[in-house]
Amino acid sequence: MSSQAFGATLLGVDGMRITVEVDFLRRLPSVAIVGLPSLSVRESADRVRSAMLASGFEFPRQRVVVSLAPADVRKDGTGFDLPIAAGILLAAGRLDPERCRQYLLVGELTLGGELRPVRGSLAFSALARDLGMTGIVLPPGAAEEAALVTGVDVRVARTLGQAAEFLGGALELPQPSAARACRPGAALDLRDVRGQAGARQALEVAAAGGHNLLMEGPPGCGKTMLAARIPSILPTLTAEESLACTRIHSAAGLLGGGGLVAERPFRAPHHSISPAGLVGGALLRPGEASLAHNGVLFLDEFPEFPRHAREVLRGPLEDRRIVLARAGGSVTFPANFMMVAAANPCPCGNLGHPTRPCLCGESARQRYRARLSGPLLDRIDLRVELCPVTPAVLLGAGCGEDSATVRGRVERARQRQLGRYGGAVASNAALAAEQVVEAADPTPSALSVLQRHMEQQGLSARVGRRLLKVARTLADLDEGPLCSRVREDHVHRAVGLRLDDADPAQES
Repeated sequence: MSSQAFGATLLGVDGMRITVEVDFLRRLPSVAIVGLPSLSVRESADRVRSAMLASGFEFPRQRVVVSLAPADVRKDGTGFDLPIAAGILLAAGRLDPERCRQYLLVGELTLGGELRPVRGSLAFSALARDLGMTGIVLPPGAAEEAALVTGVDVRVARTLGQAAEFLGGALELPQPSAARACRPGAALDLRDVRGQAGARQALEVAAAGGHNLLMEGPPGCGKTMLAARIPSILPTLTAEESLACTRIHSAAGLLGGGGLVAERPFRAPHHSISPAGLVGGALLRPGEASLAHNGVLFLDEFPEFPRHAREVLRGPLEDRRIVLARAGGSVTFPANFMMVAAANPCPCGNLGHPTRPCLCGESARQRYRARLSGPLLDRIDLRVELCPVTPAVLLGAGCGEDSATVRGRVERARQRQLGRYGGAVASNAALAAEQVVEAADPTPSALSVLQRHMEQQGLSARVGRRLLKVARTLADLDEGPLCSRVREDHVHRAVGLRLDDADPAQES
């Protein structure tokens, strides 16, 4: 008669329960694992055998059949070692069947019988709670992370022997304390930036409304320096946002026992990254766009990114989620990030520089500019041009506002948005198309200015809505009592914060 233990696997950033059934057959000694196991799961047979012998258990001298159900879902990872070992011990009559039904088991086994952590323990703990199970047994280094989920009994097992004694009712495993928030590193401050008043204003507007931003200018004018300081002016993560970020980083295996993500993510992938690295690939793991959820995705040297890697961001920038359909299945990743990109004005970078001549021909400039397609630029709310800072400003004694001052204004603007939307929408940039006009509540003169600008520039409906969202953020940043509606000056300022392309490539 077969026995049952319960493990789990990751589908995107969510956990899925896997039933591990074990049966012994009167055949020559061997181990067969069925149910679409990956290579790492098939290799668990040798790890489990060695771990059981090292822990003092006898391995069956029969044919051991291990079935992982549902059989039509591909199983990947090393976390099935513990439930497979528990299933074999249960079939041998060494464990309590009732306890095995109550607890989810996840962990990798060493050849000596010790347990190693696996990625995704936060999702597995939430899965056990949602299924109504009593709790989950995890190795050290993963149990502390799982304890962040309330309403589930998390137990720590260091070895297979300890887990077996607990599941047999002979030992009570300890409960871990919840992992503490990751300590933030030394924060960069906006006061370190000299000059660039226009870019600083664009950063504040982008942070206040969650808008996408493109900075263009010659090398050395401060684009990367400004982008690196955006996290210092963003609002503090809420408890719900922090848990969502932690869950994604846990599924990607990036926590390493570091605890709850306490600061908004800032991801800056190199421009050689592949499309799979940005949005996720065949292994259905989170890409950089999902790892930047509730934070910032910074793309330096934006035109140098592979074309397909740039264009694959169109959907996430609009829908704020990523739907991956691969041979291994279909998953949905959250991707509510603020994209900040930096670009040179031409291949040599000196176009518009006050002292350095541009060495590029007109055709080279046009080809360089055409790398950013029209549909992609439509999804960028703010576009500002930076000029090199003069030595007098750079070496002068004066400095701009610090990050704490700017962050105060940003948080007050976000609080106005939170009160307006009741928490249903995180920021103005996340508004759905049908919500924009109602949320902005523009005056007749403001609508007239926006309509005239769209007609003169031939702008798409998407760009018009994004201009109205930026105007709504500018109204939220104003401290006056008359800013409940978007006024004409807000629309003018929103238009000023978006440079128009001379001749954008209209690619579909």
